[in-house]
Amino acid sequence: MSTRTGGPAAAAGTDPFDAGAGGILRQPKSVWATAGASVVAFMGIGLVDPILPSIAKGLQATPSQVSLLFTSYFLITAVAMLVTGFVSSRIGGRRTLLLGLAFVVVFAALAGTSGSVAQLVGFRAGWGLGNALFVSTALAVIVGAAAGGSAAAILLYESALGLGMACGPLLGALLGNISWRYPFFGTATLMAIGFLCITAFLKEQPRPARKTSLLDPIKALGHGGLASVAASAFFYNYTFFTVLAFTPFVLDMTPYKSGAVFFAWGLLLAVFSVIVAPRMQARFGSLKVLGGSLVLLAIDVAVLGYGDHTAAIVCTVLSGAFIGVNNTVYTELALGVSDAPRPVASAGYNFVRWFAAAAAPYLAPKIEEWSDIHIPFVVAALTAVVGAIVVFVRRNALTHEAEELETRHASEDGVTVFAN
Repeated sequence: MSTRTGGPAAAAGTDPFDAGAGGILRQPKSVWATAGASVVAFMGIGLVDPILPSIAKGLQATPSQVSLLFTSYFLITAVAMLVTGFVSSRIGGRRTLLLGLAFVVVFAALAGTSGSVAQLVGFRAGWGLGNALFVSTALAVIVGAAAGGSAAAILLYESALGLGMACGPLLGALLGNISWRYPFFGTATLMAIGFLCITAFLKEQPRPARKTSLLDPIKALGHGGLASVAASAFFYNYTFFTVLAFTPFVLDMTPYKSGAVFFAWGLLLAVFSVIVAPRMQARFGSLKVLGGSLVLLAIDVAVLGYGDHTAAIVCTVLSGAFIGVNNTVYTELALGVSDAPRPVASAGYNFVRWFAAAAAPYLAPKIEEWSDIHIPFVVAALTAVVGAIVVFVRRNALTHEAEELETRHASEDGVTVFAN
């Protein structure tokens, strides 16, 4: 994909928000069922944010122990990236979605019954496997079932992601104020409803002509451009999930107040991911936008770590804008920079970057224990800068053959991404 494109909508040359045929608002029930379940799936990522202190208190655990809820979740997610394409290319997209939803329903409900941090971390890992199976297949299914081509479908998927990331902390706060166990039961209930909706409204999608092997995503990383995107995203994700998983302990607020902060954070993420980022890309180019956004995120995180309580709240919310821009640009670069099929390129890219999402929630509290509360944010700011440096140093690899690949990928039907 060209680094001068304005995203899927711009590439299509139409307005995907158009209420006419093929617009984002005129989609079949199967698309809305999948998108609705996607919202809930993404809610699960930030669901525990407002209740991390409550969980620590309820289970008599340290912040680093509770942060393992993120680590186990994303570690399993990273490894599962090698499995999801293998599974979906053999049993089909619909069955893969239902399998993932079933895993989430079971393990989210079990998480609510946990009597120790170890149990909760283990159940959260099973939840991560289910979420990976579902989310990594959802966009392919939405694109396959959507009216009007991939532009509106991808935008609908990104909207679901943003809405889920915004509503997850809010749901966690509302239910968590009663008990830290209730958000887990609530997620299990919502995902069970999603399971029923997909069962009722989604027909089986055509399977790809070629089955994906477990090693295909690893082989795809042999392409210099894709490897560069993955490496930069690895450092960026460390910053991202330091903000998401460690900041609640720094803010030290009630579940309601913490949920409100991260709800505002998620709204900015959604708006900048879906609306602002494509327009900035069209005007300045993807690499300039990404590099600038990473540097601004680094500055924001540094101020978050050293500012007073009010500054920490403001910078937490503001980081959602930079994270939203970064997510969109990284997604398009990962899908368009190499000649690997989109599902394979996405799996390889996510296999690398989700390891940082697993590491940050565990390392940030540990770094605080070894030093002080400011240093985890210094490290997070530095990793964002390293991500920007990788983009600058590898800019030629990131633009190599982009125009040719944009045309090639535009004709592909199978699109799978768990990139945001």
